[in-house]
Amino acid sequence: MSFLVLPPEVNSLRMFIGAGSAPMLEAAAAWDGLASELATAASAFASVTSGLTGQAWQGPAAAAMMSAATPYAGFLSAAAAQAQNAAAQAQSVAAVFESALAATVHPVAVDANRSGLVSLVMSNLFGQNAPAIAATEAEYEQMWAQDVAAMVDYHAGASAAAEQIASWPPLKALDSIFGPLDSIPGLYVGGVGNLKLLTLGIGNQLAWNLGSGNNGQINLGSGNLGDVNLGSGNFGFWNLGSGNIGNLNLGSGNIGGYNLGSGNNGSYNFGFGNNGGNNFGFGNLGSANIGFGNTGTGNIGIGLTGDHQIGINFAGGLNSGIGNIGFGNSGTGNIGFFNSGTGNIGIGNSGQFNSGIANAGNFATGLFNSGSTDTGVFNSGDYNTGAFNAGNYNTGFWNSGSVNTGVFNSGDLNTGVGHLFTGPGVSSGFGNAGAGSSGFGNTGDNASGVGNTGDYVSGVFNSGLAAISGVLNAAPAGFTSGVSNLRDLLTGFFGN
Repeated sequence: MSFLVLPPEVNSLRMFIGAGSAPMLEAAAAWDGLASELATAASAFASVTSGLTGQAWQGPAAAAMMSAATPYAGFLSAAAAQAQNAAAQAQSVAAVFESALAATVHPVAVDANRSGLVSLVMSNLFGQNAPAIAATEAEYEQMWAQDVAAMVDYHAGASAAAEQIASWPPLKALDSIFGPLDSIPGLYVGGVGNLKLLTLGIGNQLAWNLGSGNNGQINLGSGNLGDVNLGSGNFGFWNLGSGNIGNLNLGSGNIGGYNLGSGNNGSYNFGFGNNGGNNFGFGNLGSANIGFGNTGTGNIGIGLTGDHQIGINFAGGLNSGIGNIGFGNSGTGNIGFFNSGTGNIGIGNSGQFNSGIANAGNFATGLFNSGSTDTGVFNSGDYNTGAFNAGNYNTGFWNSGSVNTGVFNSGDLNTGVGHLFTGPGVSSGFGNAGAGSSGFGNTGDNASGVGNTGDYVSGVFNSGLAAISGVLNAAPAGFTSGVSNLRDLLTGFFGN
């Protein structure tokens, strides 16, 4: 419930943008129509079967037909009742939203308050505006409290409505589909196993998800840990993209909030590979820079080091920082383009010792990872091997839980597909020696992947003490990413 600490600029805007209650009312109408059709089908099926077996059709076959048809008619009737309940709860959620919207301060009023405060402060040369400034701030505090109260009521009402929705009956036909897999020791298949209703997918913990393996609600995608994400593998809220840690990011692989772009570490950045806040461009290290590869604050240009400078640094090879090779890099020891961290090889990395593109975490091998020591793409958790994992120590895809081997798991320690709860044992997968590991044939604790030796390792056939990602790396102390590196603190490929 992050709205408890968010200012009215955010809470009010969230409530007033978007489609409002119309989609929920449309969903309620659809559920109501489905309930009516199911009830009609149940009544007609029971009537026809009863009439047929009671008159023209007699004997053992008729009795068997009645025995098989009665549970089916009951299933249709129960489904009709559940659909009707879903329609009623959707209408309740729409009503709760309208009530919360009416109680929320309009964004225009919030903006007017802030603009008025700025005007008062700018003209307060002799302190004559102090009473007015205090009154404006008091009004702003009231707006904050009013928005939080409205959101608390909204959350309580929506949660109460969701609690009234019962789960659908299990589909028995799925048992025969996954039966052969269940015979494998240590392997469990979750089936359609959603914990809440109004979800399309498998392995979701809460309601209103269109996707699988989400631990949250109203996600359009898979493997998200949080709410209202459009994408996969996000850890946070209101992200449009994949592999983000934070809120309201438009892009992928960001750590922070309100970033428009990818691989940024910070907030309010527009671009790629920025490390800091309010940067516009690529590979800037600092704040409020415009351009490429600047280090400092308020610079406009390329490769500048310092504050409030304008121009292009040709002497540094169009890079700022120390020991960078390429174009638009800031930071230290980077090779490539628009890297703002340390020891990265690739494009748009803002973390440390990454090999790839737009990684905001550390020691990652791949693309758009905001977590650390990941091997793969769009992971926001740590030590994952695969893609779109928001949890930690997973081997697979779209897992929002941790220490899973498989896909779409929102629980922990599972091997298989779509699990909601904690599985047996201390690790998942097969042939792992240690605790907290996933995958196949790993030796050590807290590892993911295949054939790794050491703790806190992801990838394939790596060995070392800690923090290794990639393929075929052998670093004694660790802290390495990439492919076939044989020393510590290396990134890239074939480092000896």
